[in-house]
Amino acid sequence: MKVGVTGGNGFIGRYVCEELAARGHEPIVFDHRDRGTGNLPWEVMRGDIRDATAMTELAAHADAIIHLAAVLGTQETITNPRPAAETNLMGGLNFLEAVAQYDLPGVYICVGNHWMDNSYSISKTAVERFTRMFNAHRGTKVNCVRVVNAYGPRQQAAPPFAAGKVRKITPAVVCRALSGMPVELYGGGTQISDMVWVGDVAKGLVAALETPDKLDRVVEVGPTTSSSIRDVATLIIDLCVERGYERVPIVDLPMRPGETPDTAVTADTESLRLVGMDPADLVSLDEGMAKTIDWFIESRGMHWKSP
Repeated sequence: MKVGVTGGNGFIGRYVCEELAARGHEPIVFDHRDRGTGNLPWEVMRGDIRDATAMTELAAHADAIIHLAAVLGTQETITNPRPAAETNLMGGLNFLEAVAQYDLPGVYICVGNHWMDNSYSISKTAVERFTRMFNAHRGTKVNCVRVVNAYGPRQQAAPPFAAGKVRKITPAVVCRALSGMPVELYGGGTQISDMVWVGDVAKGLVAALETPDKLDRVVEVGPTTSSSIRDVATLIIDLCVERGYERVPIVDLPMRPGETPDTAVTADTESLRLVGMDPADLVSLDEGMAKTIDWFIESRGMHWKSP
């Protein structure tokens, strides 16, 4: 099956393409930027999800579509919500119209913090609701997969370590710990915001695509045991110390805009059974974070740099 992957050259997108290929499918990367696509072993189609014609063309050349592309950012999108609204909302509608026109199965990636009042969560969750509407009234066969914080090798860091525009938990903490800098945690890190190995996210998305029937509920991908952000940061620091790095302190910062204090971003992992996955088989936080730290150590100077 030829599967279009919007945002297929992004962090999660590359893992999804690898998972598709491992299962015998042919990925088609649909991305509006090059980002080294000449090195990819599968077909690449340049295009923007905001372009309805380009999305329709993707659908015309695919047997299914996994829709990942979006403007990301929690606090980063609050002062200017328009790019997230235009890209995520119209891109999501273009995806739904395209699969409806060609009667293709599809998968839409949803956000774990769907109730939070930031541009990213609002726009992504609006398309989740549009998906339910399309499935109910337009006959589409799109399954929704809700994902908590994905982490793993190849995730881009933000300044001062790399050029990423969105601050993600794992690269921020790992790069600081490896650089001997204090680890900064919004809200003191007391909030529960679960972390999930990116390879398990890819498996969940592809498994949802391969499910023969339209699901009547959202599949949620996340760990079976919850941890606070402070617990995750402490684990990262401990793993860095085990590898010979100096222990760094944790510095508490105010809660960043766009997050809801005293709420937990978790996943109902029993929903994975709907797509044939056993929650017990997911990569543990200890194992996954150790692999991630080792990758950041190996890629220092290439993927990221200490300031």
